[in-house]
Amino acid sequence: MLLLEVISGERLAKPERGKMRVHKISNVNKALDFIASKGVKLVSIGAEEIVDGNVKMTLGMIWTIILRFAIQDISVEETSAKEGLLLWCQRKTAPYKNVNIQNFHISWKDGLGFCALIHRHRPELIDYGKLRKDDPLTNLNTAFDVAEKYLDIPKMLDAEDIVGTARPDEKAIMTYVSSFYHAFSGAQKAETAANRICKVLAVNQENEQLMEDYEKLASDLLEWIRRTIPWLENRAPENTMQAMQQKLEDFRDYRRLHKPPKVQEKCQLEINFNTLQTKLRLSNRPAFMPSEGKMVSDINNAWGGLEQAEKGYEEWLLNEIRRLERLDHLAEKFRQKASIHEAWTDGKEAMLQQKDYETATLSEIKALLKKHEAFESDLAAHQDRVEQIAAIAQELNELDYYDSPSVNARCQKICDQWDNLGALTQKRREALERTEKLLETIDQLYLEYAKRAAPFNNWMEGAMEDLQDTFIVHTIEEIQGLTTAHEQFKATLPDADKERQAILGIHNEVSKIVQTYHVNMAGTNPYTTITPHEINGKWEHVRQLVPRRDQALMEEHARQQQNERLRKQFGAQANVIGPWIQTKMEEIGRISIEMHGTLEDQLNHLRQYEKSIVNYKPKIDQLEGDHQQIQEALIFDNKHTNYTMEHIRVGWEQLLTTIARTINEVENQILTRDAKGISQEQMNEFRASFNHFDRKKTGMMDCEDFRACLISMGYNMGEAEFARIMSIVDPNRLGVVTFQAFIDFMSRETADTDTADQVMASFKILAGDKNYITVDELRRELPPDQAEYCIARMAPYNGRDAVPGALDYMSFSTALYGESDL
Repeated sequence: MLLLEVISGERLAKPERGKMRVHKISNVNKALDFIASKGVKLVSIGAEEIVDGNVKMTLGMIWTIILRFAIQDISVEETSAKEGLLLWCQRKTAPYKNVNIQNFHISWKDGLGFCALIHRHRPELIDYGKLRKDDPLTNLNTAFDVAEKYLDIPKMLDAEDIVGTARPDEKAIMTYVSSFYHAFSGAQKAETAANRICKVLAVNQENEQLMEDYEKLASDLLEWIRRTIPWLENRAPENTMQAMQQKLEDFRDYRRLHKPPKVQEKCQLEINFNTLQTKLRLSNRPAFMPSEGKMVSDINNAWGGLEQAEKGYEEWLLNEIRRLERLDHLAEKFRQKASIHEAWTDGKEAMLQQKDYETATLSEIKALLKKHEAFESDLAAHQDRVEQIAAIAQELNELDYYDSPSVNARCQKICDQWDNLGALTQKRREALERTEKLLETIDQLYLEYAKRAAPFNNWMEGAMEDLQDTFIVHTIEEIQGLTTAHEQFKATLPDADKERQAILGIHNEVSKIVQTYHVNMAGTNPYTTITPHEINGKWEHVRQLVPRRDQALMEEHARQQQNERLRKQFGAQANVIGPWIQTKMEEIGRISIEMHGTLEDQLNHLRQYEKSIVNYKPKIDQLEGDHQQIQEALIFDNKHTNYTMEHIRVGWEQLLTTIARTINEVENQILTRDAKGISQEQMNEFRASFNHFDRKKTGMMDCEDFRACLISMGYNMGEAEFARIMSIVDPNRLGVVTFQAFIDFMSRETADTDTADQVMASFKILAGDKNYITVDELRRELPPDQAEYCIARMAPYNGRDAVPGALDYMSFSTALYGESDL
């Protein structure tokens, strides 16, 4: 209780004076209650253990007291007591080499940490440069002795214990280090005070610098405004557009290059002023008052005056530019209009003085009059341009244009020329009208001549074209039509001759007028290029072409009569041969389908048909000769028959092919019958079944008809089995089954045939029951040609029981029936 009163500076409750255990426990409880009242949480520490002398509990209570009253009050940057004390040690020892404080145990074993703390606050007490990291005892004892002697910190630790312990006691070192913190707390306060003073002085210096910067920036900005405003207020005008454009460009440079930095300076000035006032207010300083005339409001007023002058200068510049543009525009407009007018008048005086009408025709005179009228209209239209040129010249004089003398001289020249053009125009119109009346009579006659000569000339040209036109006809009717049209044309010739003579009479009248009145005819008839000489020449040509046309039509009529004879001759033969071929085709089809008599009877019947067909060949050849004559005569159609030679040829070839194929099928049926031992009744039955299911009567069954035929014969098969059978009867996969394939299949199904196993067993008998056969055995048992056939195709036998010359008859037997390569 006495210890707590000393270290806390407070009075505790009155202790019990008795010596009994209960009195001791009461006193200890009072001490523990006081500790708890200071916010210290005591865990598992009771008064009885303390009274009973429990060393561990007693030491725990003492450490709790040290933490609360010696260490807990230590605080660095709002950290806990332990962390704050460690942070304080780290900051104080940071400048010292070989010192790295990370904890309160092994970081202090070399003693340099204690020495660094002392040297940091009292450098005169320890020569830190002479200390060595490898001499911890000397370092620790030096620190402990100096602390006890000069800092009034008792020796709480023993140097030998710290060095000899792998991990010094953290609580003991922490308690000892806290004594250094409390001993140097006065120095810490002094350092804090110095920092505060420095901070205040730094703020004050910064504020003063801001004030100086504001004053200088304000002075510079006001001086720039003072120099700029007189330049903006200068209103001295310029005489040329180029000079005013340069002033405008200078103003744009001012706006683009010179003013923006000043706008930035003004903005920065206001920002600095507001920042300075804020800092002064936050640091409890009086507000900044700029010198006379340099307030923000003064700068704003000066800036407003600058912008007002700038606005007025810009408006003046634009107005001056508009004025000069107006003058330049008027001058350029005058030059353009004057140039256009002068270009238009160039050559007009010479044109009006021409006498081209003296040798012109009436149409040319009328054209010249129209052209002259157009010129007069154009002249009247240009009157406005002349007046505009004069008005622009007057306006330029009124605006005191610098080049007015040259403008006036040019304008006067244009007006004088204009008056002269008017007089020449009137004189030319009178001359053109006199000439026009003289030529109108001749022109009427020219026009009449042209109106009648043109259609007559076209008629003659058309007649010549028709009379010389080559014609292509293919029938008698066509040539008769051409002959009739030609006779009609010859009937019109007398009237045409009368029209020719009338046209020539008009031309003679024109010649008489020209000779009588001495008219200067500069050219020919303007309405036509047809001359009387041309009319007479073409008329004579027409008269010569008429008899030539008569001869050509007669020759073509004879040729068409010959062609018609050839058509009738070919048609008569073709109408007989075509049906004959069709009839024979049908008869052969019936013979191949019907089952009258034996196969030999059918074969004899078909060969008689073949002989009769071959005997008919001369008629085909005769028809070919007629067809050749038709082709040579270039006859392309024949109304007397529907048969062409191509139809006859195809039908004849099909007939020969059909009879040959049918004979071959019957011969194959005979071979099949004899080879398989099929009776005539079976053949008739096969034919009846095939004909029944050949629904389309084409001599072939399709897949579905063949399937139905097999089912009718009792075959019960699936898709795989039917596909296997189709691969046998239709190896080319055409989708149809011929009668010969049907017979082959049915004969294999009903007859007793040899197999590979049977052949193999036969060879085995010849070989004497061996697995191979020798060359000598083959030559002895088989005919020579068959023996050599087998020897050439049998592979050598390679079994273990093989002898020289042994052959493999097993693989040979298999290959004979297509089960392997032969």
